[in-house]
Amino acid sequence: MVSVFDIFKIGIGPSSSHTVGPMVAAGRFLTRLERLGLTGKISRVRATLYGSLAFTGRGHGTDRAILLGLTGEKPAEIDPAAIGQIVEAIKAAGALKLGGLRKIPFDLAADIILDFNTPSPGHPNGMRLEAFDADGAELSNRVYFSVGGGFVVSEDQYRSSQPAGGSIEQRMVAFPFRNAKALLNICKGEGKSIAEIALANERSLRTPEAVDAGLDTIIAAMMACIDRGLTVDGTLPGGLKVRRRAKALFEKAVADQSKNLTYPHQAFDRVSAFAIAVNEENAAGGRVVTSPTNGAAGVTPAVLRYYRDLCPGADRGGMHKFMLTAATFGAIIKYNASLSGAEVGCQGEVGSASAMAAAGLCAALGGSNEQIENAAEIALEHHLGMTCDPVGGLVQVPCIERNALGAVKAITAASLALAGDGEHIVFFDTCVETMRQTGLDMQTKYKETSEGGLAVNVSVSVVEC
Repeated sequence: MVSVFDIFKIGIGPSSSHTVGPMVAAGRFLTRLERLGLTGKISRVRATLYGSLAFTGRGHGTDRAILLGLTGEKPAEIDPAAIGQIVEAIKAAGALKLGGLRKIPFDLAADIILDFNTPSPGHPNGMRLEAFDADGAELSNRVYFSVGGGFVVSEDQYRSSQPAGGSIEQRMVAFPFRNAKALLNICKGEGKSIAEIALANERSLRTPEAVDAGLDTIIAAMMACIDRGLTVDGTLPGGLKVRRRAKALFEKAVADQSKNLTYPHQAFDRVSAFAIAVNEENAAGGRVVTSPTNGAAGVTPAVLRYYRDLCPGADRGGMHKFMLTAATFGAIIKYNASLSGAEVGCQGEVGSASAMAAAGLCAALGGSNEQIENAAEIALEHHLGMTCDPVGGLVQVPCIERNALGAVKAITAASLALAGDGEHIVFFDTCVETMRQTGLDMQTKYKETSEGGLAVNVSVSVVEC
């Protein structure tokens, strides 16, 4: 089972696979060294990045993430405002405190290697971490794969034929399922909604109070991210000189409400502002909720905020139903395809997020199980084939704007599904399998390497973060 708290994780920007995952991997390497009793012997640590991590690692902050992980920092706990100071202190000193305790030399240029020539030994997001003693002898060597959404597996755990590379834990739950067909059959047999089945499974793992508190925490983090993004302007870091626009867009949308003449579609300006606010925060390295990735972190919060602020009758129970349902469809995608842009392109990130948000909104607005599945299918179907081609290797262009469009598509998909009876031709599971096949056929240059698409056709001068 993939829990709602696996799909939605509090972390930092700008990428779940390139920032959060490498930080987690470095932390696991520390744990391994401690378990082997090697920490006191280490005089040098080196990280080598392969595949997508090498090609877009600088722009995604992978190098900084590894530094932070080696010092013992954790994505959900670190203060984003302190990251710059920590990194600059390491650079200035030419050293870091391993696990926050033992000081060892560290040269960012020499000890984090971007290997553009060696294929990743497994998943496209591969990294090798090595530890050496004072004589230069290797003490430990471990390969990790960041398989999307902040999930990490080591080389001995990685199974390319298994969902999420084998990172999904085996858990005993009340109602196990692997696809939407099985889920709907369970719902029919039990006479329950999708959210009720998801809630029962969550309660197999933790107390009802813990589930409710956890959902409230995730929702609060999402709303706080939107609120921060709506109050900040200026230019995003990274060299593209992208101006923040969520604040101005939201202020104009609110001002337009007081005018005598407004167009119905202007409600979407607020939704777009919500999504853009989150992804501008993500691009700035702020605290976001992986939903299901950082690159697609704005879609679900924007649609949830739309439900909360603009839909009559919205309440806490509806928001919980939204989140449980959304996570369920994210889990199905993770089981059967991928949430990683490095594996299947942006269809696996913004496309998956849009499907999740569409299902969540449809559920919160009272849709039947069949309508909910239809909403998710509509949203995912119309993201099929979307490439991941970040300009300059940064999660900014076209990523930020794509989240706004993904949110609008999710709302439209939910509306279309609610207007129907749940009967449709293309089933969600078929759409997920199509996404998987399309990802396999997609050339590597279109999968988060910045070697194709907009990344090579937009002429910009990008400096390192």
